[in-house]
Amino acid sequence: MQRAGRRGKQAREGSPMENGGGQEPGTPEPPAAEGTAAPRPPRPRPRLVFHTQLAHGSPTGRIEGFTNVKELYAKIAEVFDISPTEILFCTLNTHKVDMQKLLGGQIGLEDFIFAHVRGETKEVEVTKTEDALGLTITDNGAGYAFIKRIKEGSIINRLQTVCVGDSIEAINDHTIVGCRHYEVARMLRELPQAQPFTLRLVQPKKAFDMIGQRMRISKSTGEGRVTTGKETLRLRAQGPATLEEGPSPFEEEAARRVDDLLESYMGIRDSELASAMVEAAKESPGAAQLARALDSVLGEFAFPQEFVAEVWAAVCHPRVGQE
Repeated sequence: MQRAGRRGKQAREGSPMENGGGQEPGTPEPPAAEGTAAPRPPRPRPRLVFHTQLAHGSPTGRIEGFTNVKELYAKIAEVFDISPTEILFCTLNTHKVDMQKLLGGQIGLEDFIFAHVRGETKEVEVTKTEDALGLTITDNGAGYAFIKRIKEGSIINRLQTVCVGDSIEAINDHTIVGCRHYEVARMLRELPQAQPFTLRLVQPKKAFDMIGQRMRISKSTGEGRVTTGKETLRLRAQGPATLEEGPSPFEEEAARRVDDLLESYMGIRDSELASAMVEAAKESPGAAQLARALDSVLGEFAFPQEFVAEVWAAVCHPRVGQE
């Protein structure tokens, strides 16, 4: 993370004409006019240091200087002398495979980061007897899609070897490493019924006190979000990370509703994507404008019109009478 650029650099290095009518280089700048406040120096950026451990057990490490998820994984990998590709996902403030504590696009400044690394590989044969498998998919932002939810009573629910937190490495020997979660969800939806297929899964490495757990997470208003109410580090897919205030209660509730819609329409959950859609909806006077805004930045998702209309209603209609 770099400090803001030096003020006045362009003025000092410009030509005499650019410097305001022939002022010689090196001449001191004239004092500010009387009554004009002198410019304040830029606020120094705080040094952000986070503590981290491997979820199955390790000493505590310290990391800093990352601006996105891939760099975060690289920093953790460097501390523990492993490859970044060993990290499946991270949770905040718990070593358990808890999807309510999944690291998304924001990290509270006091959060403790636990990295879940590759454990055993397993293969399971699945036969699609209905359209939906009962899986909700998310990804770690660095090439791995994994299971975030298993619906009770679903096809996958009846397969005891498949667990929340398992990374999907291949479908019918076709590797999906590097695919986004929505691409994996689409592949699974398009598989024909009554024809068996094989999933190759990688489960997170577990400590002894975690062996045997099979988690199914119910819906939660705080799922996938950091809700400390304090400043957070906002990680972005493009551009530098920024230090921001935590989301407001309205924004959190709106993002939860949009995340629920993502799951019902697409079989994915993604708190960072939901938050981005909330921001776009807040700036759109109607569903048609929101559709154009989403298409310009998230066109690869190919959101259906009825989904966009529900997103706009979920975000904007509750605001009526609350201004």
